Amino acid sequence: MAGSLGLSGALAPATLQAQADPLRLPSLGESASDEFNLGAEKRLGEQIMREIRRDPDYLDDPQLLDYLQSVWQPLVQAARTRGDIGPDSEPLFPYEPFLVRDRSVNAFALPGGFVGVHLALIALTASRDELASVLAHELSHITQRHIARGIVASQRSSTLGLAATILAVLAASRAASVDLTQAAIVGGQAAMVQSQLNFSRDMEREADRNGIALMNGAGFAPAGMAAMFEKLDQANRLNDNSSYPYLRSHPLTTDRIGEARQRIDNLPRSDAAMGDDGQALHTLMRARARVLMDGGALALRRLQDAAVQALPAPSAMAGAAQAASAMASSPAAPTPHSAERWAVLYAGALASLQLREMPTAQRLGQALLAHMANTPWPSPDVQRSIQRLAAELALAAGRPDAAAPLLAALPADGSRAGLLLRAAWAQADGTPSVLRDSADALQIWLSAHRSDAGAWLALAQHAQRQGQPLRAVRAEAEARAALGDLRGAIDRMRAGQQMVQRGGAGIDFIDASVIDARLRDLQAQRRELQRAGEVE
Repeated sequence: MAGSLGLSGALAPATLQAQADPLRLPSLGESASDEFNLGAEKRLGEQIMREIRRDPDYLDDPQLLDYLQSVWQPLVQAARTRGDIGPDSEPLFPYEPFLVRDRSVNAFALPGGFVGVHLALIALTASRDELASVLAHELSHITQRHIARGIVASQRSSTLGLAATILAVLAASRAASVDLTQAAIVGGQAAMVQSQLNFSRDMEREADRNGIALMNGAGFAPAGMAAMFEKLDQANRLNDNSSYPYLRSHPLTTDRIGEARQRIDNLPRSDAAMGDDGQALHTLMRARARVLMDGGALALRRLQDAAVQALPAPSAMAGAAQAASAMASSPAAPTPHSAERWAVLYAGALASLQLREMPTAQRLGQALLAHMANTPWPSPDVQRSIQRLAAELALAAGRPDAAAPLLAALPADGSRAGLLLRAAWAQADGTPSVLRDSADALQIWLSAHRSDAGAWLALAQHAQRQGQPLRAVRAEAEARAALGDLRGAIDRMRAGQQMVQRGGAGIDFIDASVIDARLRDLQAQRRELQRAGEVE
């Protein structure tokens, strides 16, 4: 399957589930003459995403996803403006990026408009423009239908076998094991699968050219692509040791690098270069990715120690607030123009949270807040990120009272991260009016974002606290449906029907009618997938 199914794996190596359970994929036809149309591509992408969303390394971190979307959406809009996304694919493809918790540098396109990004890739990029260059390249693979072209070329072999084998190769690839990879591709399709894990050189050049145009049209500095090439080229020279699967699925060549740099040099000079505020925000998000990509205690401890060492040693009698104040007045204290120092503190506080060492997490979080109060910040986005982290820390410490003023100071920006953080606070606070307002906000959000599993789960928790068990069961079912678990969603809807039959408190007959209608809809969807051979 063309290259960025050269994704080097979006499945966890721990289980290699694709090898254990044969994956049922839509029939794409056995002949190369059969057309791999947009509908078939959409179905294939959705089936692969159903498997990926079950993977423990599929990550829903609202703050990182919001940032990723802030880079992705301008590129998608530029593709629409250029006509790369037309009326035929617009209603079919979601054009959705997602995160994979992984320490290897990789990004990949999937059929049907999905793009996966490893956290290590975000951690590697020095600027928003560098991240945009990778996303623009992967988006171009989708809009130019490189994946579909590769699939059509491979249809002389069984496409069902091809898809299942590729998923097995990807799982083995995540394990960085030559033996596992060879075992996964044993059989007559081995050479064909291996060849489909990379895009052709022509496709790579086309994605470079189109990606540069998308970056320019979206307001990013195309020089970010040249800077990213330099990083990857340096990694290539140092011999990739499985830390850079992006280099295997998107091999750099001298001609390709030279052509891309020449195109960038020939573009009119752009004013899109990121200022101090954008750089500071990107650096904080890099720090967040660095913490979340590796949950090992040793890695987290290193980040925590680096942050603690950045604090001036308080006197024996000094408390955390005095230490934060001393740091704010220290000549060595981070400033908006030394974003890396801020990132050290941010990473240390978040790493301490992951280690469940709350006193240290709170101390570092207070230091960040003290700087924010004593510095003329140029960027509301950076303030918002630091306040959200501080609220996360307060909630994790069981202090919704401490989180309340932090959230009150945050503007209602309509972001998913803000919505879910306020929902977590409402759940911890438990006040009926607070829960009601948060549930209403979630309902409004879900009316426009029906596939948001995280929001459905938050709504389910609220309904339980509000004494609405039937509404909670329905929300749990919708969350499972959003994750592609139709069987689980149907089971929960049936459980809701049984609750209605038993009667009792908290049974709303409007909710009962909704459950009946949604159950019929989900059962129809499952029958359709069964007819297509995609589920059992």
